[in-house]
Amino acid sequence: MSYPSDSSPTSNAIQRVAFALRTTGWFCFWTQLILAVVSAIIQLFAIAVFGPAAGKPGTTPGIGGGLVFAFIGLGILGFSIFQAFRYTRLSRRLKAPGMSRPSRAETMKQIRLGLTSNLIGMAVTLVASEAINGILLAKAISQPRGFLATSVNLQDFIQPVDFFVVLANTHTIVAHFVGIVGALWLMREIYKN
Repeated sequence: MSYPSDSSPTSNAIQRVAFALRTTGWFCFWTQLILAVVSAIIQLFAIAVFGPAAGKPGTTPGIGGGLVFAFIGLGILGFSIFQAFRYTRLSRRLKAPGMSRPSRAETMKQIRLGLTSNLIGMAVTLVASEAINGILLAKAISQPRGFLATSVNLQDFIQPVDFFVVLANTHTIVAHFVGIVGALWLMREIYKN
């Protein structure tokens, strides 16, 4: 299945799809890029400043495992950002008469690839969130009560790094959500005719 030619009355549909690809592509690209950079900076800051390598009490192993999934989610987000940029290139190819115009099937394939990467990235990041929040709950429940606890281990207390990691993970989830909504909206626009 392909788009109609420029001479047909439905060439406005091609222009509408091209506009939707360009607008959605740039919106998703910049939103996801900003959220990914902020999330990466927060996670790296949390590891560098509050982590065990800095000689300070670090996170528990559970949060460390959650961080692994969070970084995998960030890596997948990087691919999703690239896919959002590709939407803008597809838009350019659709609008340019001299270039080889992508078919509807090729366009849908790219959108489905972006949607799939965002769904997988969100799933991985949600696993990270579950691991991190489970450890925080365990820490909160087992936290020693009172100021005069005899054997105080700072690992038993919720640390500021824990909140940094939760915040960074939330940014990654929101970025994947933006990509999912963008891809679903593009699918709707393509099949609007």
